[in-house]
Amino acid sequence: MYNQYLIPANTKRGKLLLGWFRPFDLALVTTGILITMVLLAFMPLNSTFVTILILAPGLISAFLVMPLPYYHNMLTVIVELYEFLTNRQTYRWKGWCYKNGEEKEK
Repeated sequence: MYNQYLIPANTKRGKLLLGWFRPFDLALVTTGILITMVLLAFMPLNSTFVTILILAPGLISAFLVMPLPYYHNMLTVIVELYEFLTNRQTYRWKGWCYKNGEEKEK
């Protein structure tokens, strides 16, 4: 092959459970759905508002692990957005001319 390598585009998917989920993602969805099932079993569904509140844990956890293009899932987007907004926004140049002509003295 003359030293040419072909790397598949989905090499990271092999490390994920079912090709889509990290262990934390599955734990999050499982917890949300279990909480929703317990609430459905023990709470009376008298009104629409109560029904929405009971279904909220499962729906929110499913929303957080929803796959997105260019990101892993919605939880990753929210975490990266939070880190971007809370970190320093002024970046100092540290490229090849970082010392501005100054050399180390030996």
